[in-house]
Order: sequence, then C-alpha cells, then structure tokens
Amino acid sequence: MKVIKKIFKRTLYLLLAPIGYFIISLIFTYITIDRKYNANNDVSIYLSTNGVHLDVIIPKEKLSNQILVGVKYNTSDKYLAFGWGDENFYINTPSWSDLTFSNAFSALFLKSSTLMHVTRYKSLGNNWIEIKISEFELKKLNIFLQSSFQTNEIGNKLILKNKGYSSNDDFYKALGSYSCFNTCNSWVNRGFKNSGLKSCLWTPFDFGLLSKYN
Repeated sequence: MKVIKKIFKRTLYLLLAPIGYFIISLIFTYITIDRKYNANNDVSIYLSTNGVHLDVIIPKEKLSNQILVGVKYNTSDKYLAFGWGDENFYINTPSWSDLTFSNAFSALFLKSSTLMHVTRYKSLGNNWIEIKISEFELKKLNIFLQSSFQTNEIGNKLILKNKGYSSNDDFYKALGSYSCFNTCNSWVNRGFKNSGLKSCLWTPFDFGLLSKYN
C-alpha cells in the first residue's frame, strides 16, 4: 500500500509540475516592467519570431565595433539578427519537423552549452515589429549582446564553421546554460530589461515581448 501511495504521489507531482510552470509563466509574462528611461527615441530596432523563437534585429550601422569584430557579414548586409539558445537543439533541429523528444528534453532540463545565432539581412522583413529606442538604450543593448558571446583567451568570438542553416547565418559559441527557466525568449526579454526597455517580469514565450510592442 505504501509503495502504491508513493507511486501515486510521484505521478501527481509529474502531472502538476508542468501545469504549475505554465500558469506561473503566464502570470510573470503579463506583468510588465515599464521603460526605465525617458529619452529621444530615434533608433529603430526590431523583433521577429519563427512562431516560437525570438530574435532581436539591429541595423548593422547601429552595432558596436565590439560586436562586429569577429562576426561574419557582407558590406551589402543592412541588418543583423541575434538569437541565443541550446547548442544541441540549434544544430540538430533546423526546422520543427526535426524536433525529437530527446533534443527537447535535454534543452529544457539538462545543463547544456549554448550558441549565438546571427542572421544577416539585406532588407527589412515583412513581419518584423519595429521598436523605437534611444542611443543610450541602444548602447546598453549592444553591451548585453556582446556579453552573450563566448570568446577565446585573446577575445575572439568562436564561430562554428559550416553550421549555419543557409548562406546568410552562422553560429557562435555563447555564454550561459539553457533551461526551461532560461529560454531563448527569456534571454531576449532579459536584454530588453537590462537595457531599460519595456519588458516582461519573466517569460519563456515569444509572445511575451511581442504583446508589449504590438
């Protein structure tokens, strides 16, 4: 009887944990952290999503020299998009049809290495959301992005050769560990929060930040 009770309790915990996570995530997502600074908003940055994963997109001319050094781009590129996420998931799940249970489980629950995904664009995307920010907020966002890259002992970024999904993107080694509490979307949200921009208290979802700016 005791064994049955233990099994029942463990099963109940397993069922309640994801429900509790989802409810708390929604509550924290809809709590807004207001913009910290009042300044002239003369810089355009953008948010984009593939339906699950957020990228923050910045005009190349507005990126700091520290970020551009060691990042692959062409003179014709006008915008660079930055995403952060689990290394195994990024490399082995180029599309949602490639998603497997083991990749998803390891990304969410196991400590893992991470990557920065940098995509180059020559023109504005149709579904990008424009956000007006100040030069000061832009500077803080640049610092946040630069601090997410892993570098070697002489400060060079570590590119993964021939691992991009296409001819206009690349992966770089990143700092931090991915988990269900530190997702690709919570990374973007944290970048906005650290820069003094309107953000969620915390969110693992892409619609969290999007809802603040739509």
